[in-house]
Amino acid sequence: MRMSYLLLLTMGVSACTNLDTVGRLPEFTPIQDSPEASAMLYPPLPEQIEQRSAVNGASLWTASRHSLLGDRRAMERGDILTVVIEIDEKAEISNTTSRNRSGSESMGIPDLFGISQRVDRSLPEGASLANAVGTNSSSASTGNGSVSRNEKIELMVAATIVDVLPNGVLRIQGSQEVRVNFEIRELLVEGYVRPEDVSRQNNITYDKIASARISYGGRGQISQVQQPRYGQQIADIVLPF
Repeated sequence: MRMSYLLLLTMGVSACTNLDTVGRLPEFTPIQDSPEASAMLYPPLPEQIEQRSAVNGASLWTASRHSLLGDRRAMERGDILTVVIEIDEKAEISNTTSRNRSGSESMGIPDLFGISQRVDRSLPEGASLANAVGTNSSSASTGNGSVSRNEKIELMVAATIVDVLPNGVLRIQGSQEVRVNFEIRELLVEGYVRPEDVSRQNNITYDKIASARISYGGRGQISQVQQPRYGQQIADIVLPF
């Protein structure tokens, strides 16, 4: 009874959670408490600020990021760069295996100094040592497998440097949400990049992101319809047949 009440309570809470979106637009994720916002709120160390600002203001040929010919690529915590995602992959794998085996064994003593004839007289009717032992076996197995995958994604998203590791590697994280009617399209990207891999246009391609985590999906009414109901998901896990 307790398990039944707990299951009903869980289903009721889940149903209430879905009912909150009835007749309402899906809410955006708040950006005030995001890692990107936190990285931009806290400035770099004072030593870095003093080193960056210690330039000759009368010269046009300085290494400052704010000068005319300065390097304006993202390098510090809170800087923003553009991640270019262009995935066009196609893979086809096909495997076929086949195995056959057959064996036959037979043993008898039709003539051995007349012993078999003498023994046959004492055996039940129909039994004989002429064919004492006979075995026959066969086995066969066949397997076929194939994998076909085709992916093509072309996206661009702005990411923020949320941390600079001791070895200089940058940890980036970015998110993008677009709401169309009652559906939100969500794009997430996260990973580690080297400063030298960032182009002069302040762009970086996805294949230069280590431990890349790229997510492209959505949430809203259409996504809810495409998901099986909670009861069906539980039944698929619990039922053994």
